[in-house]
Amino acid sequence: MTGTRAKPVGTDRDGAVPGTGRRPRLTLPSRRAAIITLVVLTVLVAGGSWAVYGSSWFRATRVTVTGNDVLTPQQIERAAGVPLGGALVSVDTGAVRRRLLAALPRIDHVDVERSWPHTVRVKVTERTASAVLKSGDKFTEVDPGGVRFATVDTAPRGVPLVQLTPDQSPSLRHFGTKSLLRAAIAVAADLPQSLHGQATAIRVRSYDNITVELSRGRSVMWGSAEQGARKAAVLNALLKVRPHASHYDVSAPSAPAASGS
Repeated sequence: MTGTRAKPVGTDRDGAVPGTGRRPRLTLPSRRAAIITLVVLTVLVAGGSWAVYGSSWFRATRVTVTGNDVLTPQQIERAAGVPLGGALVSVDTGAVRRRLLAALPRIDHVDVERSWPHTVRVKVTERTASAVLKSGDKFTEVDPGGVRFATVDTAPRGVPLVQLTPDQSPSLRHFGTKSLLRAAIAVAADLPQSLHGQATAIRVRSYDNITVELSRGRSVMWGSAEQGARKAAVLNALLKVRPHASHYDVSAPSAPAASGS
């Protein structure tokens, strides 16, 4: 009759054997097929695990380094400590990253990834100095965030040297040398891109008396480190309007000035 589905002979409407409440057992061929399927899956999983962990097909055999400028690939590879010869999948990329950041402060950011079948790729981003501090007969490089990341024998070219020449004013007693250093570093980080490589020194006499010395005998009265972004924009405009001036004053960015020639 239309709309009525035929049920297997010897079973009730739920597919169970009448009077028992149980479904019919798998036949021998069905059990054999299930066992074969299970065996095949086990072999495939075991074979895949062996290929990844036990074979020589996916061994970590080399490290590649990119993005470095000052640091050498050899320095980075030594600090990374990548265990070569073992399974590539077993290389702990997070641990490699932590070792690099701990051992090489010049590295600002690093990406570590596996590249199948044999390579661990390390891509670094090095810190760049926005200022240098004199430390005895050496120089300490400082990034725009105020991180002191390297001590070198020679000051890098185009990076301003911070010079503290504070007078014995209430500013020095109130803010202290460390605060004045931080202010100088902040000014270095805020300098406009157009002056990168032209600033030779940042002279700090007090909290609100910071001067930027430029190449060709020019100077900028910056004032305090406050409103750095605004002062940089105003200075950019002054440099375009008065490119041959010898002295610029942006200490009060709402009333800038330029003088000399």
